[in-house]
Amino acid sequence: MYPPPPPPAPQRDFISVTLIPSRGYDGSKGWRRRSCWRKWKQLSRFQRNAILFLLAFLMLCGLLTYVSTSDQWPAENRSAEGQRMRPANPPVLPAPQKADAHPETFPGLSPQKLPRHFRRGPPNLQIRAPDRTFKDRGQDEAERRAEAVDEKGQRTISWRGAVMEPEQGSELPSRKAEGPPRPSPQALGIQNPPASPKERQKAVIDAFRHAWAGYRKFAWGHDELRPVSRSFSEWFGLGLTLIDALDTMWILGLKKEFEEARKWVSKKLEFQKNVDVNLFESTIRILGGLLSAFHLSGDVLFLQKAEDFGNRLMPAFQTPSKIPYSDVNIGTGAAHPPRWTSDSTVAEVTSIQLEFRELSRLTGVKKFQEAAEEVTRHIHSLSGKKDGLVPMFINTHSGLFTHLGVFTLGARADSYYEYLLKQWIQGGKKEPQLLEDYLEAVEGIKRHLLRRSEPMKLTFVGELTHGRFSAKMDHLVCFLPGTLALGAHHGLPADHMELARALMDTCYQMNRQMETGLSPEIVHFNLSPQPARKDVLVKAADRHNLLRPETVESLFYLYRFTGDRKYQDWGWDILQSFNTYTRIPSGGYSSISNVQDPSNPQPRDKMESFFLGETLKYLYLLFSDDPNLLSLDTYVFNTEAHPLPIWAPA
Repeated sequence: MYPPPPPPAPQRDFISVTLIPSRGYDGSKGWRRRSCWRKWKQLSRFQRNAILFLLAFLMLCGLLTYVSTSDQWPAENRSAEGQRMRPANPPVLPAPQKADAHPETFPGLSPQKLPRHFRRGPPNLQIRAPDRTFKDRGQDEAERRAEAVDEKGQRTISWRGAVMEPEQGSELPSRKAEGPPRPSPQALGIQNPPASPKERQKAVIDAFRHAWAGYRKFAWGHDELRPVSRSFSEWFGLGLTLIDALDTMWILGLKKEFEEARKWVSKKLEFQKNVDVNLFESTIRILGGLLSAFHLSGDVLFLQKAEDFGNRLMPAFQTPSKIPYSDVNIGTGAAHPPRWTSDSTVAEVTSIQLEFRELSRLTGVKKFQEAAEEVTRHIHSLSGKKDGLVPMFINTHSGLFTHLGVFTLGARADSYYEYLLKQWIQGGKKEPQLLEDYLEAVEGIKRHLLRRSEPMKLTFVGELTHGRFSAKMDHLVCFLPGTLALGAHHGLPADHMELARALMDTCYQMNRQMETGLSPEIVHFNLSPQPARKDVLVKAADRHNLLRPETVESLFYLYRFTGDRKYQDWGWDILQSFNTYTRIPSGGYSSISNVQDPSNPQPRDKMESFFLGETLKYLYLLFSDDPNLLSLDTYVFNTEAHPLPIWAPA
């Protein structure tokens, strides 16, 4: 007799699955994947289709949301870390932002620090990046970071890149390994082929991208590229080249490069470091670069970084005389003069005012402007000048000039004169003391330092040492034609423009009369009427070229104010010479040791940050026929070519 069958199991509307790990489970993901797959197979076809439909719907919604927000990018909804560059057409000046924006637009700044009208200068301030695309060159291995060891030896003295250090000599790879350089158009007696302004601007963009590719591959996040050895060098350890080039990338429309650099600033740039920085160099390059990037892009990240850095520079002003020390540790706050003297150079302490004044205007914190302007007032009151000309050194303890009787417009004094005029322009021409000092200095230059060479009668600016005139002129002095022209544009005497034109001719000849078409660091002019001699003479120790911007800077001003296309042609000659003798095939440009030897210019294996921050920027602006692109009635450039706004009337 069989036992009765078991009662039927109650029907359920779900599936029960008991997951039991196998004895061989070793923590791998294989068992979990099989279990999930088993679960999926046990679902009905309707359930599986419903899940797939839901996932597809969510992905579509996310994609549409991303596209919509990336097109609009409203500034009021962007966080400080999430702000990005707004796509745009070719450079235009959009309408100014409203002054009643919400505090959320400036995260990290307290409401009382919110600037009136954003404290971002006059109307029509922000420049949009051109919406252009360019073919990538040399971008392979883009994420590679150089692990090369830093250069041996330490810097001693630096003046805007003029580093006094032992020659690298045989440590550098020979240029011959890269093939002999092409002879210059000047050496062959051939004129450069004509090119339209747009074609010339594209050539500048190509040069920038080539330089940036080298920096990106071999020196990313470091201060300077060493293009020959494909490595890097450090000065402050703050990504100097990257920060110096931010506004250049924006102006040239290199959105991809700008975005990548901005990400580095956001994630990697930290100022809490036990490192000494030079007050002048870091102010004009880092503080100026961050402020300019903020003005052009509207991205508050750069303003926040600028305020942080400005605060870390302030201990330099804590001296008995209020004349700042040359160096300050941005991590510890310890400030000090150079090891070899208690003096600061006059140009260093008087060429930080544009940046500190603008930082105060943007943040509402007055200490930056007050400290910088106290230096200006002190210099104004000092004796020891000669018809407006100032000595090169000043003591931080006594506050008095030292090394009296030596007057130059070259290194250690040059930008004092530049900033007298530019502060006056920046402040809306309301500070007569600045204008008086500038006008007096121009008269002193004409009275004591101007001469004419033989046989071409080139007007040049020499030096005066205890009453003795020297026919020595630094390439740095070639800032002066542009400064004089800027003053004439803003209503100063017409003879300033006449002098600017004459000096511009001289600065071009300092390039033209060299076999490479590039100016040496220092020249001496011939004053003898003997017929067989050149106007421009060069000593062996002075024939290097550091990729400096001063000549092309002044060419930009002269072309902008006169419209004479010869200045564009001269700039084109110089760009061609840079490409012929300083461009390194693997990426980057290198300073050279001998501008008189086109067969072996001797690369020095250094690309200074100002080549991207100044030289290429001024060349691009020189080749533009748009007077509204960084109008000189709206902006004033600091001595590192970072545009800052001219203050609107109160």
